[in-house]
Amino acid sequence: QVQLVESGGGLVQAGGSLRLSCAASGRTFGMGWFRQAPGKERELVAAISGSGGSTYYADSVKGRFTISRDNAKNTVYLQMNSLKPEDTAVYYCAADRRPNALLVITTVYGYDYWGQGTQVTVSS
Repeated sequence: QVQLVESGGGLVQAGGSLRLSCAASGRTFGMGWFRQAPGKERELVAAISGSGGSTYYADSVKGRFTISRDNAKNTVYLQMNSLKPEDTAVYYCAADRRPNALLVITTVYGYDYWGQGTQVTVSS
């Protein structure tokens, strides 16, 4: 069982930046950042393979968000720049338990472990 703890959320003005962190209690492989706004379904924002060599981004965040990882620290990051009010949501990190260093998982059903979420609010 892997536990995930997100941090770094908060309130920021439009155009600002935040960096989210997700600390895992053990070694992880495929990781993803999701978000869920009130009344909406949870959506994938970005994903990264276990090696860090492959990434995926939703069209809505391409060019603004960057996912990265530090396997020595068992931590995944989401750097969010040029934030917009529509980025407001609870952000969750997720991890896949399968030991595959190359896989980038792009569906919610592909993840086994979830963090508790961190609120990101972007004011206009």
